[in-house]
This record gives sequence, C-alpha cells and structure tokens, in this order.
Amino acid sequence: MRPEKAERLADLLFELRCAAEDIATAVDEDSPVEEIRGLCAELVTLARRAEHLR
Repeated sequence: MRPEKAERLADLLFELRCAAEDIATAVDEDSPVEEIRGLCAELVTLARRAEHLR
C-alpha cells in the first residue's frame, strides 16, 4: 500500500473509532433513537469509505 493510502486509512480508522464512541455515548445518555440511527448511518458510511481504499 502506498504511503498516501496508508495515511488515509489511518485517518478513516480514527474517524470510525470516534463514530463508534459517539454511538456508545449516545446510548449511555439515552439519546433519542433517531439520533442513534443517524450516528449508526454515519458509522456505516465511514466503513464503506474505508473499504474503497484497497
């Protein structure tokens, strides 16, 4: 993998972790279901972006 792709992947993995932490926080705080759904959709979008870096 080229260094540029490796750096982009590392950035996306950081974003994925942050998105997962946001979901965990929202659940812990009993956030509305719609908010949690939106956070989950964002997580899926980030994961799909990461998949395209192959």
